[in-house]
Amino acid sequence: MARPQLLAGFHAVEARLREAPESIQAVYLDAARSDARMRELQARLEQAAVRCIAAPAQRLRGLAGDLPHQGVVALCRERRTRREFDEVLEEVGPSSLLLLLDGVTDPRNLGACLRTAAAAGVDAVIVPRDRSASLSAPAARAAAGAAESVDLVPVTNLARAMRELRDAGVRLIGAAGDADRTLYETELAGPLGWVLGAEGSGLRRLTRESCDAVAAIPLVGEVESLNISVATGICLFETVRRRLSNIADPG
Repeated sequence: MARPQLLAGFHAVEARLREAPESIQAVYLDAARSDARMRELQARLEQAAVRCIAAPAQRLRGLAGDLPHQGVVALCRERRTRREFDEVLEEVGPSSLLLLLDGVTDPRNLGACLRTAAAAGVDAVIVPRDRSASLSAPAARAAAGAAESVDLVPVTNLARAMRELRDAGVRLIGAAGDADRTLYETELAGPLGWVLGAEGSGLRRLTRESCDAVAAIPLVGEVESLNISVATGICLFETVRRRLSNIADPG
């Protein structure tokens, strides 16, 4: 039997309650907390027929470990990826926006990238099945509920998946500090996938070679690199900015 997934904190639990209440097995609530937010959450859980258990602080700490829990810890069945990679390919359209992460092994970075991707309207986040963080409790906590609204799609071979995306019409842009062009000089129209690697190591050779182009984020200060979630936000929201500008000024 699979171990239950642990979610800690209001954002993560509320998002799961919205998206898949049937997957929640039980929610432990701080017995000493009775403020309006806690009462509202408990009422929503009871309305959805989710089992609520009052628990002392020591019990909550034991369940959540190092995760900040705000007095709320849920045990859930792990959700199946809502879409498989083949479905992502089939649904590629003129406005598709994808995020591919190569070698992001820190679950908190993965969660932060998922939150950024959800805010930018990304259709799916694609990661290699190996050499990548999974949607663990720390990742879900960092995503602050966004993990429930954007699909995380693992693939066996990232380079092969990239070739299939290109065949489907997706233009893949890798973020690389040593690229000759900046993202502000790079064409971002049409179905697009941003490809980013972990801070420090960056894109692996084969991943980089599988991109249509690479682009740099210009750094004018003394910092040599950016955290992966920050770089993700810059790349995705430059794409969003251009698309919104084209809608506002189609001529």
